[in-house]
Amino acid sequence: MSYVALYRKFRPSTFEEVKGQDHIVTTLQNQLKAGRIGHAYLFCGTRGTGKTTVAKILARAVNCENPGEDGSPCNVCASCTSILSGSSTNVIEIDAASNNGVDNIREIREEVAYRPTAGRYKVYIIDEAHMLSSGAWNALLKTLEEPPEYVIFILATTEVNKFPITILSRCQRYNFRRITAATIAARMTDLLKREQVEAEEAAVRYIARAADGSMRDALSLLDQCMAFYLGEKLTYGKVMDVLGTVDTDVFSALLRKILAGDAGGSIRILQELMRDGREPAQFVSDLTWYLRNLMLVQSSPDLEDTLDISPENLKQLQEESTMVDSAVLMRYIHVLSDLSGQLRFAAQKQILVETALIRLCRPQMDTDLSGVLDRIRTLEKKLEEGIPVQNVRQAAEKAPAREPAVKKAPPVKKKAAPEDLQQIAAHWPQILKRLGPVNVVFHRAGNPRYDSASGAARLYLEIADPTLREMAASPAKLQELKTAIAEVVKQDLEYEVAVVGPEHGIQLDEVSLEKKLAEEIAIPIENYVEE
Repeated sequence: MSYVALYRKFRPSTFEEVKGQDHIVTTLQNQLKAGRIGHAYLFCGTRGTGKTTVAKILARAVNCENPGEDGSPCNVCASCTSILSGSSTNVIEIDAASNNGVDNIREIREEVAYRPTAGRYKVYIIDEAHMLSSGAWNALLKTLEEPPEYVIFILATTEVNKFPITILSRCQRYNFRRITAATIAARMTDLLKREQVEAEEAAVRYIARAADGSMRDALSLLDQCMAFYLGEKLTYGKVMDVLGTVDTDVFSALLRKILAGDAGGSIRILQELMRDGREPAQFVSDLTWYLRNLMLVQSSPDLEDTLDISPENLKQLQEESTMVDSAVLMRYIHVLSDLSGQLRFAAQKQILVETALIRLCRPQMDTDLSGVLDRIRTLEKKLEEGIPVQNVRQAAEKAPAREPAVKKAPPVKKKAAPEDLQQIAAHWPQILKRLGPVNVVFHRAGNPRYDSASGAARLYLEIADPTLREMAASPAKLQELKTAIAEVVKQDLEYEVAVVGPEHGIQLDEVSLEKKLAEEIAIPIENYVEE
């Protein structure tokens, strides 16, 4: 006997064997028990979720001579065996992808006029029904609305949005859900025992997740892995080799390279994977899934139960969740999601993946807000590690002296800062705390300054980095700063805020309350002792 694929060999034959669609199975069983059988059903949902399987079980159940207590067919009577063997004239399966014309529907209209030769119902199962032409829909419309009492139509589709509303209103609609990875894994474990094949739990879980909610896809992948390692135990590593996927340890190493900005190291990891025969599209999909798990672990500890990963991988994700900001993770996921769409039609897939990895390592290549935030994160990390970020003013001092275009004016006598600016300077640390660490643009400005030549009531924030300076000068950021000042100082102050770069050409000095007191009292504050 020729070999039969797993998804065909173990196709459910009763309602009880259907997994992951309890809401549909229960409804159909109740209809069968009460004799409230509809004349037209619409089964819609993604591939491999059991639409055609449930349609065949229902077709046998309505014609079964000895149905079970739950409404399932007995599969041993003459009617059930003839339907199972495909010799019954009462159950007609039609592939609408290849029989979608008006003539095909006219044949159905002519056939429904004849009662079934045996059994109670004549059942038409139209698979991929969304492929029917508009003319075919119009031809089927009246028959579908008022068929003979002995005719049942079951339409199965993956694209219900293509159905005319006139057809939808004449059918009982059942939405087949994606099957959970846990349900798929349990089903595969049971089938592996029947096939007497050993498999690691981690390998079964990975196949279940790779199936993306489709039981048929999961069994096809399992069949492929079993054939490759025939007679051997299925391990996690063997499954990864067959499916062309990558271990999570590689993703962990790659993520650390990206966070460090090591574009060369990231490209080398990718090249090693490509040499091993990994598929670029599958690599990007798995990397996106890895970052998704990392984001869930980072966002809330309560979501850890929803992750289908081993305790070792969970511990690794928890460690890495402290190394990267959520905004940066979102940027990575967006870049990879866009890449997945491009890879479908690309000829040079590896080049696109390499370009995306370089973008992840070098956020300055992206001009959108997510790229700017990632660049700020890189600057913060360098400062925390003690790596000096070169100041524009220092670079100008080290550069060869040039003849200035305009001679600098001679220094003038410094004037004291206005009282309102002194109030702000005295509460500057509290103002920064209210702004929080997210507003790194104001933290990088250091202490506020004023124009000591004019003594004007204008608060200057000196920021060297042009990107941060542009962000700080935005009206929204300035208003946020003024709101924080008003909440901390709690006085009506008259002042302006100006954001400048190192080459401002203004005689700036730090606003210092101690300096003002020293000028007026004429004695050092540290030597003053109250008697």
